[in-house]
Amino acid sequence: MADRFVGAAIPVPASLEWLKASEAGRSWLDKLPALLEAAREQFQLTDIGHPFSGGNVSLVVPAKRGDEDVVLKLQYPDPECRHEAEALRRWSGKGAVRLLKYAPDLDALLLVRCRPGRFLADATEADTLGVVAHLLRLLTIPADEPFTRLSDEATRWRNALDHDWKAAGKPCERSLVDAAITALRDLCLTETATVLLHQDLHGHNILSAGSDIWLAIDPKPLVGDPAFALSPIVRSFEFGHSKTAARRRLDRLSEELELDRERARLWTIGQTMAWAFGSSYSDRHFDTVRWLLSEH
Repeated sequence: MADRFVGAAIPVPASLEWLKASEAGRSWLDKLPALLEAAREQFQLTDIGHPFSGGNVSLVVPAKRGDEDVVLKLQYPDPECRHEAEALRRWSGKGAVRLLKYAPDLDALLLVRCRPGRFLADATEADTLGVVAHLLRLLTIPADEPFTRLSDEATRWRNALDHDWKAAGKPCERSLVDAAITALRDLCLTETATVLLHQDLHGHNILSAGSDIWLAIDPKPLVGDPAFALSPIVRSFEFGHSKTAARRRLDRLSEELELDRERARLWTIGQTMAWAFGSSYSDRHFDTVRWLLSEH
């Protein structure tokens, strides 16, 4: 089984099938065998295993480096993944998976493998919000360059919302789009502290790494307002998809982490709508925004 995919056709997980729709995506998929071989040589890897499922912008495979269990991540050059290696380097294994090596020429990250690697979304016995609160305390550190600024990303989201809504066939009421545009505009008018942000922290991006140890993966880093950190968790329907559950997440986390609840609510509305039109779970995201808007 060792290295069975090196230099050969790689089974592409269903989550990467969307790349076949573009020339750039097809080109990257065609290069994967060569990228994998180059990464294997550069990182001195053996026992390359079958790709993990679920990654939307990366091919992720288990491997060995000597006697150590590792994970090799080959990233598609997507803007949201830019500077992921630098974010992981700064967190240094505190709250996030540890980065061992980075090959920027290959967009390849070598990571410590989380064992047993169970998703927090599946840990029904865990205090999931307690786990998230603990992780956010570790992950919230001051940062600036070279990361994309939240305010710049919010401006991009705001400018794209009307087009994306129409291109998707107007799948929700216009009022949700208008609310998100207003929220993103108003939030950017106020200067706040600037911290490193994991903009995609949800139950399937948090893995078990030992007894009572949980680590974040796939950060899609930004820097900006600390209140934004709650946005992906508030809309995480795997922790309960109801008005009560969404508000409970917002209430508890904003209180425990001493974050501005109203700013967190508005950031959730803005980012959830910005991401909704390209999501397989658009209707659930629209529900979340409706519930957050119905407070006022």
